[in-house]
Amino acid sequence: MPRSGSRPGRTIAAGCSLRPPGISGCRRTEQARVLDQPRPITHGRVLKIALPIVLSNATVPILGLVDTGVVGQMGLAAPIGAVGIGAIIITSLYWFFGFLRMGTTGLAGQAHGAGRSGEVTAILTRAILTGLVGGLVLILLQWPLFLGAFLLSPASDEVETLARSYMSIRIWSAPAAISIFGITGWLIALERTRAVLVLQLWMNGLNMLLDLWFVLGLGWGVSGVAFATFLAEWTGLALALYLCRDAFANPAWRDWARVFDRARLKRMLVVNTDILIRSLALLSIFVSFLFLGSDFGDVTLAANQILLQFIEITAHALDGFAFAAEALVGQAVGQASVPRMRRSIMLVTVWSLVGTVMLSLVFALFGGAIVDLMAKAPAVQAEARVYLPYMLLVPVLGVASWLLDGIFIGATRTADMRNMSVLAALTYFAAVLVLVPIYGNHGLWMAFLLSFVARAVTLLARYPALERATAAGAL
Repeated sequence: MPRSGSRPGRTIAAGCSLRPPGISGCRRTEQARVLDQPRPITHGRVLKIALPIVLSNATVPILGLVDTGVVGQMGLAAPIGAVGIGAIIITSLYWFFGFLRMGTTGLAGQAHGAGRSGEVTAILTRAILTGLVGGLVLILLQWPLFLGAFLLSPASDEVETLARSYMSIRIWSAPAAISIFGITGWLIALERTRAVLVLQLWMNGLNMLLDLWFVLGLGWGVSGVAFATFLAEWTGLALALYLCRDAFANPAWRDWARVFDRARLKRMLVVNTDILIRSLALLSIFVSFLFLGSDFGDVTLAANQILLQFIEITAHALDGFAFAAEALVGQAVGQASVPRMRRSIMLVTVWSLVGTVMLSLVFALFGGAIVDLMAKAPAVQAEARVYLPYMLLVPVLGVASWLLDGIFIGATRTADMRNMSVLAALTYFAAVLVLVPIYGNHGLWMAFLLSFVARAVTLLARYPALERATAAGAL
């Protein structure tokens, strides 16, 4: 009997029938070919997907430290502020296209699970083209975008001048950076997370080495940091394409009738639009949290900023398991197999809970030391310790929302994600109105953590519908 509800005997006619006549590699007998028995879903398979992502994410904050550290050696405050502001603005512009990573994972995972290799390859082409076009749009609109960014967050003339220099260099690698979002999502869908780790190690490692050379060796200052990232992102795209070289051996990557198929493009647009709205709803929570925290004074604001790093650590650590859910659930949906979906979710949940317990223990034992490491001002240290107990709850209350995000991304139930994120945001703002006037910054943290719970509960309520659609092959 097949494990995890796999269904032997399912044909893959759809994987070939969409190819136009004349494209090699599509034999008439392929429509009668039966899929190999699906690989069993095991603890080892989950960890093989998740752990490279966890290690990959660990390199991200290190790069930020190096970027700041090298300009800090110049002995001036303005270059540090310029790199910080410039990086935030550029990252925010790129973030707008973050939907490409998640949407590509879900769509490619389902096509892979259904055995439609041609469509898997075509999805990669669509993702790369979307990234290249999106990057070119940012390049063309850079002047009004930079102007608007500085109107929203004005800085001193010196900082703004240096930041503009930084951004005017980095923006030219936007096509590469955004395309890498899509390629990363595609690699995750195919469980090739070791390739993702190699890609991140290359980009971040090269970026750090070039930082040291350009800034400390050649004295290029802020421009040196920007050129380092520019080169890292374009060489990263070249490496990413190399890591996907097997896909380009399939003629379907340039089957333009399939790549530009109207129905598939429409589905991609709907999925990505839903994810964008979802992300904007969640961003409204984070941004308002920062703004509202500033009302309680500089010390409390600084303490909140430090404690938000605990949430960043938690999210990056548990992301690996959410990504495993995206890949495995996407494939299960493609196979229309509810049993395989349930087993995938069960195993990913087990490891997510292991990660949750470990993080909570680390925060309980070393949270104070982490705070003292990040803040040297005694007043900020003391204030952060007051709210440190909330950090022990972050992994516990956040894990379900992050895991369910992965499940719904894999299933491309993006309308549910969109709607539940909006409900979570509304819950947060309602809680702010009630709790902050009574409990101050404590109330703000309560409302913030409540948004995680609201997102998890509402997504969980939609899970039965996800199973029904999977069983009916309606996704």
